[in-house]
Amino acid sequence: MSKVMIIGAGGVGGVVAHKCAQLPEVFSDIILASRTESKCKKIAAQLSRPIRTAQVDADNVPELTALLQAEQPELVINVALPYQDLSIMDACLAAGVNYLDTANYEPRDTAKFEYSWQWAYQDRFADAGLTAILGSGFDPGATNIFTAYLARHYFDEITELDIIDVNGGDHGYPFATNFNPEINIREVSAECRHWENGEFVTTPPMSTQARFECPEGVGSYDIYRMYHEELESLSTHFPGLKRAQFWMSFSENYLTHLEVLNNVGMTSIEPVEYEGHKVVPIQFLASLLPDPSTLGPRTKGKTCIGCMVRGIKDGKERLMYIYNISDHQACYREVQSQAISYTTGVPAVIGAKMILEGYWREPGVWNVEQRDPDPFMADMNELGLPWTVVELDPGFRLDIVKGQDS
Repeated sequence: MSKVMIIGAGGVGGVVAHKCAQLPEVFSDIILASRTESKCKKIAAQLSRPIRTAQVDADNVPELTALLQAEQPELVINVALPYQDLSIMDACLAAGVNYLDTANYEPRDTAKFEYSWQWAYQDRFADAGLTAILGSGFDPGATNIFTAYLARHYFDEITELDIIDVNGGDHGYPFATNFNPEINIREVSAECRHWENGEFVTTPPMSTQARFECPEGVGSYDIYRMYHEELESLSTHFPGLKRAQFWMSFSENYLTHLEVLNNVGMTSIEPVEYEGHKVVPIQFLASLLPDPSTLGPRTKGKTCIGCMVRGIKDGKERLMYIYNISDHQACYREVQSQAISYTTGVPAVIGAKMILEGYWREPGVWNVEQRDPDPFMADMNELGLPWTVVELDPGFRLDIVKGQDS
């Protein structure tokens, strides 16, 4: 049994707190900390057993270090903003605490997210005898694990990867984001990059569109190729990949709103002067949009997120598809949150469990696909994210309706 500190009290933080509370045999003592402790207390009041709360500024390394030294948790589960990853890692090193997050570091003043900053901590964590696990959400996270699992059990070599993230949910608002609006819009507005023959190829955002039929009656959706951080780590750790792409579904309504907001400058991260004050447009926009943590009661429908992996087995080409389907309303009934937060929060809890139970306990900084996928996959089935793997005809290709597939 172990003490953990969860940092972040948004939608994902709420899910992590709920799921940790359901596993007292693993998480014996839970502290939920955030800049705004009232959010922590609101989550704590929903839980099946008591947890403690704390106020902390995760950008303030000395303040966070002092809290960690006072509490001495075995692990920090970081579900705060990606801007805060490095300061939390610094505090963990100073206090001698293991670390896990769900998304890689992103500077506040640059719309750029990559692993280089966190990979640079490898020697410091290894020398301290501490484990840091990066990207234990769903994508990144479960999708990386899916890829590693298929590579281990179904292929001699994998050559192509398509990560497909479909959200078939409807929250009823004209425009809203399912997770932090600032991070979401920065990701979607960024140039697309995909891995092709040993290098990243850059194309305009949303310039390649496909139509995808989800299994189990979830429906048919428009998916768009975009850059996502797991492509960087997966192309690094699976050098045989000739092509790796990430696809996400967006409605025409969402993209129309986003285009208008972009055209008028509301998605910019550059400060503008307004009546004597510096205002960052995208932060102002985020303050106007619905809080993602409030979408749970009104979101209906399902998510379907998975990996289509092509490769060679016994000298023959093979195509496998592995996926999870989650129901927004079922997630809300269990943890009072919609499925986007649920599918991110549950893998964070499983990753934490992997560290505490010793499966992933190795000093250094690791992406999840570098760890043993099998116990993680077993826990996905047990803890609310059941998965299915099917073999497809090797001749199958995504139905590209706009742009090019390479």
